[in-house]
Amino acid sequence: MMPSVNNFIMVIIDLKTLIMGVAMGFLAFLVIGGGSSLASWIFYPIKRPIKTSSKQLLFVIILGVIAAITSSYLGQWFELFHSGQMLEWLCAIFAATFVGIIYSVALKQNQR
Repeated sequence: MMPSVNNFIMVIIDLKTLIMGVAMGFLAFLVIGGGSSLASWIFYPIKRPIKTSSKQLLFVIILGVIAAITSSYLGQWFELFHSGQMLEWLCAIFAATFVGIIYSVALKQNQR
């Protein structure tokens, strides 16, 4: 009996999972952290100049990435979740959004 192609593909996926583990990759931290913090910064209701500097945009994205990575590692350190679980993703999104909001509030306080 000849093994099917689907079984072969599943074996490769299982071996990859065994070797590398199912984990949130660095690209996920960039997308989730940067995107969440940038979205919270953009949609936070403050009066901004029409033209924002690219330094501000880059800074809020970097803050979100750092917050997402930090929340993931701290959650694993305190054994709240394992790498790749849904709670890790939710913590990363929440932390990045929170940092974006805090940055927006700090900018609003500086404008007064």
